[in-house]
Amino acid sequence: MGSPGSVSGEVRVIYEQYHRYALAARYAFGRRVLDLTGGAGQGSVLLAASAAELVRPGDPGTGEFGTGQFGVITCFDLPERAAEPDELMSVVRERLAPGGLFFAATPDALAGARSGGFTEPAFRALLAGSFRHVTVLRQNIAVGSVLTGDREHGPVLSQQLRRAGTWSAGPGVPHTHLVGIASDEPVEPPAAATLLDPDETLLTAVADGAAEPLRTEIERLASGHDDVRPVRRLIGRYRPHRRATEDPVAVSTSDEPLVTIVIPVHGRWSYTRRCLRSIEDSGARVPFEVVVVDDASPDDSAAQLAACPGVRLVRTPENTGFGGAVNLGAAHARGELLVLLNNDTEVRPGWLDALTGVVRGDESVGLAGAKLVYPDGRLQECGGIVFADGSAANYGHGDDPDDPRYQGVRDVDYCSGAAILVRRDLWERLGGFDERYSPAYYEDTDLAFAVRDAGYRVVVVPDAVVVHHEGVSHGTDITQGIKRFQEVNRAVFAEKWAAALAEQTDPGTTLWVARQRTPGRAPREAEFVLVADVVVPAPDRDSGSVRMRALLDELVALGHRVVFCPMHDAPRQPYLDQLRRAGVTVLPDPATREQFLHEAGGRIRLALLSRPTVAWHLADRLRICAPRARIVFDTVDLHFVRLAREAELVERLGGAPETSAMLHHRARLYRELELGLVRACDRTLVVSEAERDLLAELAPGAPVDVLSNVHSPGPPASPAGRPGVLFVGSFEHAPNRDGAHWLAGEIWPLVRRERPDAVLDLVGHDPTDQLRALDGHGVRFRGWVPDLAALYGTARLSVAPLRFGAGVKGKVGESLAAGVPVVGTTLAFEGMRLRHGAEVLVGDKAEEIAAGILSLLTDDGLWLRLSRAGQDAVAAQFGPEAARATLTGLLG
Repeated sequence: MGSPGSVSGEVRVIYEQYHRYALAARYAFGRRVLDLTGGAGQGSVLLAASAAELVRPGDPGTGEFGTGQFGVITCFDLPERAAEPDELMSVVRERLAPGGLFFAATPDALAGARSGGFTEPAFRALLAGSFRHVTVLRQNIAVGSVLTGDREHGPVLSQQLRRAGTWSAGPGVPHTHLVGIASDEPVEPPAAATLLDPDETLLTAVADGAAEPLRTEIERLASGHDDVRPVRRLIGRYRPHRRATEDPVAVSTSDEPLVTIVIPVHGRWSYTRRCLRSIEDSGARVPFEVVVVDDASPDDSAAQLAACPGVRLVRTPENTGFGGAVNLGAAHARGELLVLLNNDTEVRPGWLDALTGVVRGDESVGLAGAKLVYPDGRLQECGGIVFADGSAANYGHGDDPDDPRYQGVRDVDYCSGAAILVRRDLWERLGGFDERYSPAYYEDTDLAFAVRDAGYRVVVVPDAVVVHHEGVSHGTDITQGIKRFQEVNRAVFAEKWAAALAEQTDPGTTLWVARQRTPGRAPREAEFVLVADVVVPAPDRDSGSVRMRALLDELVALGHRVVFCPMHDAPRQPYLDQLRRAGVTVLPDPATREQFLHEAGGRIRLALLSRPTVAWHLADRLRICAPRARIVFDTVDLHFVRLAREAELVERLGGAPETSAMLHHRARLYRELELGLVRACDRTLVVSEAERDLLAELAPGAPVDVLSNVHSPGPPASPAGRPGVLFVGSFEHAPNRDGAHWLAGEIWPLVRRERPDAVLDLVGHDPTDQLRALDGHGVRFRGWVPDLAALYGTARLSVAPLRFGAGVKGKVGESLAAGVPVVGTTLAFEGMRLRHGAEVLVGDKAEEIAAGILSLLTDDGLWLRLSRAGQDAVAAQFGPEAARATLTGLLG
């Protein structure tokens, strides 16, 4: 069996199984749990220690499978060989309580595990077919070392040891098994999970001969064919009570639909039934109706459809083909929006809301298509590409649908007619599908070109996921049957759209260039704007993120193909998805970034590099990979100025000499770095005129532009019903920590002497324990607040008592834009052209700031005057138009 210092095959499987149970136990606390894995081993004991009740098949007193529903169900060797996986999933759904979790595990068929498992795409697709939220973790036995820290969140660094002549440590972790966590509610899975046996307890037990229960468990788990009888019995028990698979389906439709879903059908009732069932199960929020056109089906589809409640059936006297059937169904539509859906599709939760949201949220979008995936989980297409000869390509075909390239809303040449949404008035104006393509193929491509010719955009919406059983209707052989019209109609299409095709890219063009259209610009002219920053912007957490997100939105609005590179590649949700939905392509890892630079670097027009460390990392690389790009260094604020001011404050307050010395040293290093970048890059951006003037002295001749924060003023505000005083700032930022301490410790007691009822709200994320301790005596520490609108709606004023820092302060602009006056230091208003007594109140001593706070708490006339003047100042200096003008100038 091997020594305690090695891991035998028998011990490997029991470690793996125990770890799966330990993972499930983390989520099973206080819940009823049904364990279908079989057996009564120690792994199950781990689970029982957390669960309110653990039911295992055949346990005395529980009945064969217990009663009622369960909060957690586990099946840790998904029995592909023993029972139909789809039937198992249906039964799991019946026994799982709302919001419950299903844990499953399988060998990875492509990762060297024992035979009989799933591939990862197939496993993911099986779970996603029944649950909205699916996470798949990869598992392998581990012998090595673990490093841990005290951070709750952060990147996971994975390395594996290799020896090929010499020792090396390379990236990645091999795996043999897949563990899935599935639920209809969001689940926060671990980025990584470890189970350690530091005393080699299991190995020692095995070496000592093992107690009988342990030996029995090892033999059971290592046999390679786990006991699947509990799963067989479970399916057998519930199969008779389920409806026959060919029975009619009721669809919950609306009498006042916003959307009409048109489904053309020519036989294959079983696929149509699954399509209708998926629509019903998708939980669409928008009101819709379903019109099914039976195009002279050779089977009993028409009769089956007539029995489906909620389905409006339209019949053709003879087979008209795909385009004719869709046109007929669309003529019966009542909805404002029209969805065309193949009957060999199964929609995923959220699909219709995602399509509808994009089209209704942007009047320029005329047609939106879904992301299509194969039943085994591989990507079928995420938008289509049309080349100059009329040939087409399915972008992403065969890839991982979760790849970052397939996550953002993009303008595309066309979307497959298997699942598209189009405005009905536009559809009718264009005359629907062109009948010249009868009986099938190229209608969807033609429609997309017609929509664009009418002045609208065509986009793909990756959040709208639809499974497509491609080839069910017409097969895949383009040399025979209806499928042969694919090539015939290409020539028809090429002739009709010859002028438009002359502007398309040639076959063989790199897909980074061909994959996405730019509204109003020919694909041959397409260029990219590359933006890089440390992390994905989180606008509800810091002002730098507010500015960066506004710049990205402006670049998209200007019609550019925007690619964003976060140099810290840890995922940052939900901000990552929000950025992708806004039409920005995000490259979250070095490998994808390098691929993009290699394949599309020659098409980069502008590279906006935010912060000195990012610019230093990328500038030289871009000179090589993107020789045509204008490289712009975006300072955000001048770091060396901020650090030098912090050092001076430490000295002024009598702080530790070593601290001020360290800060001065860092300031000198950043000064050298930033000034070097100012001289090396094509242009530099600063956020204030003051910083522009400083750089004119330190780097004469270097082109410098002002691109400040971006704020949109709200409606005029009133002082009535506003008792609060507000401080807002990310406490990750040292100037905000210092300002909060000064405000709460010295300034606020002066205010409370005059106004004992006054309350100060401190708002910000990443607080220290010292900041939390400020709570009390008229100070409320609120921590992070995701939406500040409500607080600004009740705040009488905000305070910006900053004693060091640099750049333009987002907290000031945000408050003034909301109509809330600001009291702050001279430094807080640096570079903003705001005057004491005219737009803001300024004070650099605790007594001066306290006096300003008391004035605004009591004087409504002063409050109204500052509120109106502050909003006007923000509109003039920091409105979106100012940023748009600067960006337009950078783009030349």
